[in-house]
Amino acid sequence: MGVFGSSAKVYRPAPEVDLGPGSGELYISPNVKAPRVAGLLVKIFVWVLEMPVVGWVLLYILKKDNLINKLVSEAEIPEPPLFTSTHRWEDTPEQNVSLTKPGLSPAERVREAVDCLPTRLESPLAADVPPSSSLKRWTIMDFSRAYSSGETTPVQVAKRFLAAVKECSGPTMNMAFFISCDPEDVLKQAEESTLRYQTGTPLSVMDGVLVAVKDEIDCLPYPTTGGTRWLGKARPCEADAACVAQLRACGAVLAGKTNMHELGAGTSGINPHHGSARNPYNVGKVAGGSSSGSAAVVCAGLCPVALGVDGGGSVRMPAALCGVVGFKPTAGRLSNAGVLPLNWTVGMAGILAGTVEDAVVAYSAIVDQSQPSYLRPELNLPMLTSTPSISNVRLAKYGKWFNDSSEDIRTCCDKALQTLRAQYGWETLDVTVPEIEEMRLAHYVTIGSECTASLAKYLDKLKRSEIGWDVRVALGVYGSFSSRAYLNSQRLRNRQMFFHKEIFKTADVIVSPMTGVTAYTLQDDALSSGELDYINGAALIRYSIAGNFLGLPAITVMVGQDKGGLPIGLQFIGRPWSEATLLHIAFAMQARFNFLSKETTKCGILAPFFLPNPEKK
Repeated sequence: MGVFGSSAKVYRPAPEVDLGPGSGELYISPNVKAPRVAGLLVKIFVWVLEMPVVGWVLLYILKKDNLINKLVSEAEIPEPPLFTSTHRWEDTPEQNVSLTKPGLSPAERVREAVDCLPTRLESPLAADVPPSSSLKRWTIMDFSRAYSSGETTPVQVAKRFLAAVKECSGPTMNMAFFISCDPEDVLKQAEESTLRYQTGTPLSVMDGVLVAVKDEIDCLPYPTTGGTRWLGKARPCEADAACVAQLRACGAVLAGKTNMHELGAGTSGINPHHGSARNPYNVGKVAGGSSSGSAAVVCAGLCPVALGVDGGGSVRMPAALCGVVGFKPTAGRLSNAGVLPLNWTVGMAGILAGTVEDAVVAYSAIVDQSQPSYLRPELNLPMLTSTPSISNVRLAKYGKWFNDSSEDIRTCCDKALQTLRAQYGWETLDVTVPEIEEMRLAHYVTIGSECTASLAKYLDKLKRSEIGWDVRVALGVYGSFSSRAYLNSQRLRNRQMFFHKEIFKTADVIVSPMTGVTAYTLQDDALSSGELDYINGAALIRYSIAGNFLGLPAITVMVGQDKGGLPIGLQFIGRPWSEATLLHIAFAMQARFNFLSKETTKCGILAPFFLPNPEKK
């Protein structure tokens, strides 16, 4: 019983919970009633929150309102805590895969990945595209073919990229894609790549390809700010993160550090320090967070691939809002070395890409194979040339959860499932995924507790004025969680791990929309203060949690647009270590809807970005 008399939930043992379609389990939609707050109001809210006694009472009321106390902190849970989301080695049966040899270099793995891709002979440069029209995004293979044939060079592409970044960053567009972008460093990398092509020694198909890096991942020569004004000075960047070093070994041109929600503590991507990354589909809309800049640069066609970090859907949510592929592998599949340790047990690097094929190539480059094989399975790559022949895929769908989204999203995602069933004969199974809201709250307690513990040595010495107003609220809430709340959250993690493993005994993947709403309006009053918009925030994160809290692989791919022309993403969540299956399914979805042949960027200056240089002719 809480201070204000709210009764706590008493959970039944997990094996007694019915996971069937007719289960009587109650589905709780997020109980968020707080109105949106921004500008002066958010500052007043922070002042009250940081007052002694009064702030504590306000925090208690906030947690009580969103059911944290009732469902997590004060609940009676029979299971012991499970403190990590790592998975033991499992021999996961997967169809139509290529098993890579152990001990390969990143460039050698990329070569194996290229062998799994379907062939496409058309060159974007050969297409008769009027300069005034929109142009589809270039893929890694498009760049590689153009470089190898001499149609263009990495230096020419780098110069156009830098010109586009400069114009995008100006007052007219103010897209705020990057926090740091060093033209001299980009050109130096491009010159080295151009020389390798001239001498016939490119390192891989990624040689000369621009890859952006979220500013939560170490990448020399840049500081790693985590979207703040202070962290880059307090924590110097001394070496590339492991995933960045692997990309560099493949010859990729590291294009700079992309914008993000400050400390990853939000879903909108609004950043009062470095500007708010805008959505290329509609520059008046948010790009999503926290990997906002990475999603936006891929969407805009500036880079075919970008790295993000996914602690609570932070790769997949902005990918869905910006209409690109967002891919988070199994926990442990990628190295976290050189990634800001903001959330140890739920966060990891992830990939944002314009196509599933590009996600496959980038994934092959950054996989961590430094650990013994008995700790994790060897790497399977999907043979995308044979995706249409995959049979008997079973897609688990929890109807109440699936339908807890806007009408446009619900209708579009339902049609996508019907298409998969009609085209490939894949079966949709009705199931119940219990305690979805309980899992969201437990994840919130976990990620918040880990964030404050990770940053404690910095925050204790930091002036509050150095932190954005909305993030000060988040840190205040995070710091209020008790040890009991954290332990109970890990008990709920144990329950959810059991539920999902049971579902995966009969299904290959769990399918859901990626977000409950499409990109919403970026309002002027939030630009300098951030905003507290818990209603949209809860809708955005609704389908993200299992991938992080349980360490499961997950991918989102665009399947349509809402009535306003904004992208809609569908998500597939897989068994541990089943990345190849997820990539197959996402590729089938992409191929069926064939958006890439029609899709156009909405940023006018970016459309002719990579057309041939007139001087070359």
